[in-house]
Amino acid sequence: MAGPMRIRAAEKDGIVEVRVLMSHPMETGQRKDSSGNPIPAHHISALTAKHNDKVVLTAEMSGSVSTNPYLAFKFKGGAKGDKVSVSWVDNKGESRTDEVQIS
Repeated sequence: MAGPMRIRAAEKDGIVEVRVLMSHPMETGQRKDSSGNPIPAHHISALTAKHNDKVVLTAEMSGSVSTNPYLAFKFKGGAKGDKVSVSWVDNKGESRTDEVQIS
C-alpha cells in the first residue's frame, strides 16, 4: 500500500504553486522478478486536485510514470489558509487523498 503524499502549496501574487510527491510503486507490468515471473501492473490511473472542493486539475496516468511520481502545478484564486487536496486512484482500485493548507 502506498504511503501518504507530501504536499506543499504556497501563494504568491495571487498564484498558488502546488508540489506533490506521491508514494506509489508505479509498476508497468513489463518487468520480471528475480525468478523470471512478471510483476503485475500497479500504477496510478487517475489524479484529481481540488482547491476548497473545486477541481483545479485532473490527470490520467499510466505505468510509464516513474516510481514515487512528483507533480507540480499552479492555479489562480487561492489564498493563504485555503485547503488544497490531492486524490488518486490506481488500477487495482486503491485510492488515497491528502490535503494541506496554502501557506
